[in-house]
Amino acid sequence: MIDLENRDYTLIIDKSASMAKKDCEGGRRRWDVMQETTFGLASKCEEFSPDGITVYTFSSLFRRYDNVTASKVEQIFSENEPVGRTEMGEVLKDALKSYFKRKEQGQAKLGGEIILVVTDGQPDNHQAVIKTIINATQKIDRDEE
Repeated sequence: MIDLENRDYTLIIDKSASMAKKDCEGGRRRWDVMQETTFGLASKCEEFSPDGITVYTFSSLFRRYDNVTASKVEQIFSENEPVGRTEMGEVLKDALKSYFKRKEQGQAKLGGEIILVVTDGQPDNHQAVIKTIINATQKIDRDEE
């Protein structure tokens, strides 16, 4: 079983145009459902990591938010609207680079980092995502990471 304490958490959220579709229960947009899910996740992660989580929103470009607690989730979603493509490669590369940099500097938590990616489709740049994941696996020292 994975130890959920003593870890950092990163959530990478797809905000591509398809997230605006109103095909969820009650005719709600995927983006609105994602906001509720992010709030729940941030609330739960605060129990394990009171300093908050890192949240990225991405489409054609990405934006990073540090130390996100449940109280900041609404602000993030009000600053972002679904638009653009599903360009996952660069955002994933940035999240992993950030983790390995903190690890190298002794600032990462002992248990490593849990990175969750939420998307409603496939990345537009499959090869970039594959290459990023392969490169990251070569930098992992322990199974717990």
